[in-house]
Amino acid sequence: MKILSLSLSNFRNYESQQVTFDGGLNVLHGKNASGKTNMVESVYLCSLLRSPRTTKDKELIRMGANRAKVSLTVEKKFRKHTISILIDEVGKKKVAIDGIPVQRAGELLGVLGVVFFSPDELKLVKDSPAERRGFLDVGLSQQQKSYFKALQNYNKTLKQKNNLLKDSRYAENLDDMLDVWDIGLAEHGATIIKKRMEYVAELDKFASVAHGKISSGKEQLKLSYETAVKTEGDIRRNLEEALLSAREKDKELGYSTVGPHRDDIKIEIDSIDARKFASQGQQRTIALAMKLGEVEMYKQETGETPVLLLDDVLSELDKTRRDVLLKATSGVQTILTCTEFDGEGAKLFEVKEGKIR
Repeated sequence: MKILSLSLSNFRNYESQQVTFDGGLNVLHGKNASGKTNMVESVYLCSLLRSPRTTKDKELIRMGANRAKVSLTVEKKFRKHTISILIDEVGKKKVAIDGIPVQRAGELLGVLGVVFFSPDELKLVKDSPAERRGFLDVGLSQQQKSYFKALQNYNKTLKQKNNLLKDSRYAENLDDMLDVWDIGLAEHGATIIKKRMEYVAELDKFASVAHGKISSGKEQLKLSYETAVKTEGDIRRNLEEALLSAREKDKELGYSTVGPHRDDIKIEIDSIDARKFASQGQQRTIALAMKLGEVEMYKQETGETPVLLLDDVLSELDKTRRDVLLKATSGVQTILTCTEFDGEGAKLFEVKEGKIR
C-alpha cells in the first residue's frame, strides 16, 4: 500500500498543507520544531486513530483555531480509500472512510497499515513490560480485527473487576461477582495470549534474520512470549484456574494480578536476558530488528506492505544500523524525518515553520 496524498488543516503548527508522496522514500528535512514530526503524527493518527505522542486530542489543534482536520488517500492492491478525521474544539474526533462516518476505532484498523519507529522505540528493550505489550497490541490490532476486539473486551472487563476489588469491603456476594468477571477475562484473555504467542513465534524468525545482518552474525537474538499462565492444553481453562488461585492475593492488593495484562516479551541475546543486561548498542540493534520484523509480519499476514514511518531515528543510529534500515526501505513506502539528509533516491521535502516546500 502507499499514501497518495495528505491534507492538513489547523493540525499542530500547520494552518493549511497538502502533500503528495512518492511510492518510495520520502524525506522530510528541516530544523528542529519545524513540523516534521507533526506530519508523521498525522499519518499515524489516520491509521490507529490516536497520536503516538499525546492522549489529549485537543493538543492536535493549531493554537488559535477551534478545530483540526486531516484527510489522507491511500492506495491498496485493489482500491483506494480516503480517510478523514475532524477534531472539534473539545477534542472529540469524527471519522469517515470514503465519506461514510465511522463509529468505532476498529472499523478504521487495517485501512492504512503503518510501522512507526522513533527514538522512543529504541528504549523498547529496557523499558517496562507495558511498552512491549503495547508493541504487540499495535502490531496485532492492525493485522487482526478479532485481536483488537478481544483486547477491548478484556480491558473493559479487567477495569470492572479491578473497580470491584478496590471496593471489595462493601461488596455483597463478592466471590460470585468475581466469578462472573473471571469467566469474561478467561475467554478474552485466552484469545489474546494465543494470538500473541503465535505472533511472537513468527516475529522471532524475521527479527532474528534482521538482527543477524546488523550484528554480522556475531550474536543470536531469541524472542519468546512470557506469561504466568500455563500454555499447554486448554489456555482458557488454565487462565480460569490461575485467576481463581490468585483471588485472595487480588483481594488484598485491590487489583487483578494474573492475565495477559501482566505478560511480556522475553528478549535474549546468546541466552542472556537482554532486558536486564543488554548494552545500549545491543538494545538499539534489537529494537531495530524487531521493527523490521514487524514490517515483514504485516506483509505475511495481510498481503500488503505497510507504510514505514521513521521519525528522527537516523541520528540515533550508527552507520551500520543506518545502512541496514535504509536498505530495508526498498519496496516499502517510507516517510522519514531528519535535520539533514545526504542519501540518494529520495523525494525531498523541506519543512520550515509549518510549511512544506
